[in-house]
Amino acid sequence: MAIANYSDLQSSIAGWLNRDDLTGAIQDFIFLAEADFQRTIRHRFMVKRSDATLDSEYSATPSDWVQSVQLMLKTNPAQSLEYVTNEAMNDLKGAGSAAGRPLFYTHVGTEIQTYPAPDGDGYTGELVYYAKIPNLSDSEPTNWLLTLAPDIYLYGALIQSAPYLRDDERLGVWASMYQRKIEDMVVSDQRTRGQTSVRMRTRALQ
Repeated sequence: MAIANYSDLQSSIAGWLNRDDLTGAIQDFIFLAEADFQRTIRHRFMVKRSDATLDSEYSATPSDWVQSVQLMLKTNPAQSLEYVTNEAMNDLKGAGSAAGRPLFYTHVGTEIQTYPAPDGDGYTGELVYYAKIPNLSDSEPTNWLLTLAPDIYLYGALIQSAPYLRDDERLGVWASMYQRKIEDMVVSDQRTRGQTSVRMRTRALQ
């Protein structure tokens, strides 16, 4: 059957498991698969931009933020800030407490820390970042990932059913198919971006 929305996905999972008594559990399987998507998938459809006023050392990230790609100041000319680790940021601050145009940034929890701390009235910044993949629900029955790759949703949810159903001999097949479909999507995304390397990417530190 075609998998076009949340209801179709649940019905398909039930059919693959040959069970008609798992309605609540299947919703959990999908939710757990989505949690794995947030950790493993990075795709151009997740990239968003957000403007913010950097007027203090710490600024909040957007509510749907997963990982930063670039932080830049919308000055003339525009200036890209350099990402550093928390340890490197501490070393910079230890060398001298300064205020001025920010040059570096890092992440502390859900906040962005900049150095030097913004001076004056602050700066207008633009954060390019990977946003969370919207979770499916009855009120939000589809999203870009389900439309682009329903097979990833299906195999991801089937994998999550294994601990609940115990010792399903099909787990190895589902896991292999899931990994292959993720890799295929990454390759397709990289080719669309014009990247010469099509191997699996290692996620950045941001």
